[in-house]
Amino acid sequence: MNRLLQRQIRKHLLEKGVELDEQLQVFLDAVSSSYTNYEEQLTMVQRAMSLSSDELFEANKKLQKETSQQKNIIESLTQTIAALYKYNNQLETPKKDSINLDALELARVIDNQTREIIATNKHRDELLAQLEKQNEELNDYAHIVSHDLKSPLNNINALTNFIIEDDRLSEESIENLDLILEHVEHMHNLIQGILEYSAIDKAVDDKHAIDLNRLVTDLLATMHTPKHIEISVLKHLPKVYGNSFRFQQLFQNLIQNAINYNDKAQGVVHVTFEERDECYEFSIADNGRGIDPAYHDKIFQVFQTLEQDAKHKGIGLSIVLKIIKFYGGKIWLSSKPKEGTTFYFTLPKH
Repeated sequence: MNRLLQRQIRKHLLEKGVELDEQLQVFLDAVSSSYTNYEEQLTMVQRAMSLSSDELFEANKKLQKETSQQKNIIESLTQTIAALYKYNNQLETPKKDSINLDALELARVIDNQTREIIATNKHRDELLAQLEKQNEELNDYAHIVSHDLKSPLNNINALTNFIIEDDRLSEESIENLDLILEHVEHMHNLIQGILEYSAIDKAVDDKHAIDLNRLVTDLLATMHTPKHIEISVLKHLPKVYGNSFRFQQLFQNLIQNAINYNDKAQGVVHVTFEERDECYEFSIADNGRGIDPAYHDKIFQVFQTLEQDAKHKGIGLSIVLKIIKFYGGKIWLSSKPKEGTTFYFTLPKH
């Protein structure tokens, strides 16, 4: 107990005539002890309150942080749900503000969307597996059919040539037999074209650097070029990455096409390229008969030709288009009747 308080109590008791005996002293000591305990407990309570306040402050800060994070997560998930609604047979994506979802509802929507995505992916995998099987069967079927068709064609060709060698035939009969041979050759070319077309994206893509300048030079050395046709490579061609057989087919079909449809006394074919930011833009130009704009799209379709001729399979430009698409390029042309044709196409640098 505070000493000043003790003096005041003693003084007050003496004024009242109360003697300060031993029992009274015990009482005062008990009061003093209670007072001291009270002060200690009050200090402890104050300290405890101070500690609890700090802890509550830190806990409150942590709770605010977690609340903010949860708010950001819910906002992000809400935006995701708004985007997913786009794929749920709706004409337009709803705005984020129009979707008011609490955490439980959001979890339910996400669960439903997840189940739909899993089911869609499973269905897609099944379709891809089925499509792969069908493609393999079609590829095998093309080779079987081509073999079965080539065999009787070879027999017809051999028998027709055998009959032509007979001296007893009239000129008219020989002409008719020659016509048969032309049709046999045309059929053979069509079958071969189908095989080449079907094999474009089936061959193993042994992707490596290919010197197009050397490839085109070797190609021109083996191609039959009429004497009145002059083929020039105007620039040293670059290197590209891919399969050499595909690029050989690409340039061979375009150059051969320029030769076949050149009706000029002095025909020219120019091969060149320009370097762009992400690709090379090639061009193969001729001064031939040209192509009417009405046929610019049709000529890339399978079996489409500008004229009926056994030498023309009608599949060369289809093969060209398929190869260029395989490598992610584009092809187009500029042409007018009697003024020649220029085919443009792009190939990626890497």
